[in-house]
Amino acid sequence: MKNAINNTKKGFLMVTMCATLLGFANEASFSTIKDDAKKTALTLTDVKVGNQLSIKDANGILLYTEQIQKSGNYIKGFDFTSLPDGEYVFELDKDVEIKTIPFTVSKTSISINRAKETTSFKPQLRQKDNLLFVTKLSPNLEAVKISVYANNDSDYQLVHAESIKDVQNVQRVFKLEKGNYKIVISSDNKEFTEFINN
Repeated sequence: MKNAINNTKKGFLMVTMCATLLGFANEASFSTIKDDAKKTALTLTDVKVGNQLSIKDANGILLYTEQIQKSGNYIKGFDFTSLPDGEYVFELDKDVEIKTIPFTVSKTSISINRAKETTSFKPQLRQKDNLLFVTKLSPNLEAVKISVYANNDSDYQLVHAESIKDVQNVQRVFKLEKGNYKIVISSDNKEFTEFINN
C-alpha cells in the first residue's frame, strides 16, 4: 500500500513536470533578461543544434554570428557599449523559418521593439526526377519572386522569372532539362539561393 502511494506521488510529479515543460515550449523565441547596454542578456527558448544566431545593423551588415551548439534554452550576455547608437536586429535562423527582433542601442541602454518582431518562412525546394517543386509560406501575403537561372558555360542566364502576390501558400513546379541551375527566391527583404544539379 505504501508503494502504491509513493508511485502515485511520483506519477503526479511527472505529470506536473511534463505540463511545465509544455508550457515553456510555447513561449516566444526571444526574451531579454536585462536591457542595460553593458549587461544585455538574451534568452532563446526551443532552439536546436545548428540554428544560427546573428546580430545585424540597420543596413543588414553582419556584426556577430554564432551556431547554436546545444538544443533547448540558450542564454548569452552581450556588451553593446562598443556599438554606435542606432538600430540593430537579432536574427535566429532555424530549420524552416527566420525570426528577427529589432533593438535600439543608446549610450546607456538598449530597447527591444517586440511589436516589430517578425517571422519569415524559408522556401522549400524538392526535386524529383526532372521536376522541381517550390513552396513558400507567406502568411502576411508578402510578394514572392522566383528566378530560375540555367548554367551556360559557367555563366548563369535567366530562363524564368515570376512574381507572386497576395498568396499565402506559394506552390510552383518547374520542369528542368538536364543541366545545372540556380534558383533565387526573394521575399520579406531576404534572398534565398539554391543550386540544382539535374
